[in-house]
Amino acid sequence: MSRHEHEPTEAEAAEMFEPPSWEERYSGEQKVWSGNPNPQLVAEASALTPGTALDVGCGEGGDVIWLAQQRWRVTGADFSANGLARAARHADEAGVADRTDWWQVDARTFAADGRSYDLVTTHFLHPPDGGMVDVTRRLSQAVAPGGHLLVVGHAPSGVFTHLTTSHRNAMFLAEDLLPALPDDFEALVVEQRPRTMVRDGMTVDVHDATLLARRALR
Repeated sequence: MSRHEHEPTEAEAAEMFEPPSWEERYSGEQKVWSGNPNPQLVAEASALTPGTALDVGCGEGGDVIWLAQQRWRVTGADFSANGLARAARHADEAGVADRTDWWQVDARTFAADGRSYDLVTTHFLHPPDGGMVDVTRRLSQAVAPGGHLLVVGHAPSGVFTHLTTSHRNAMFLAEDLLPALPDDFEALVVEQRPRTMVRDGMTVDVHDATLLARRALR
């Protein structure tokens, strides 16, 4: 957001975490995201044997499409119907529609309900009030024995001082999520990885809180 634009109030920021805000955001014609896969997904999934994957908070489907191109069978999940429609269209345009499925679900109330995947991943999903710990716990239930869970988000940083308190409080460190892992998970990566991003036309240094864990074979 430019310094010259309206800074959201805390009430407005709270609304930005809810489905109606994202339905509106995805209702236009222009792409919201780059369409490129998130770098930590590429770094970690490239070393895995393709199988089934679930991407929660998939937005316009950039990560889903990349995984499908790597021969994964992927389900993209999001709470925005408009976002899922965009993602499905982009997957079709990329020629991977036959390797993708779509699921409208809110990560905050996610339940595996018997579904399991070799890889469960989510990137830059930031529910308010430290809610990512509960989301991580919920997502872990969808990981198949021997499968992996990859959770990536913004680590707290002075770069984000322009954001509201609600948005800053939604950020997390990778180690903050460790209590969410069930006993049969082994944490493989627990770190903040440096990355550069462009904001207001300027390149800034940020860190991706990155948690990769593997579920034991039964």
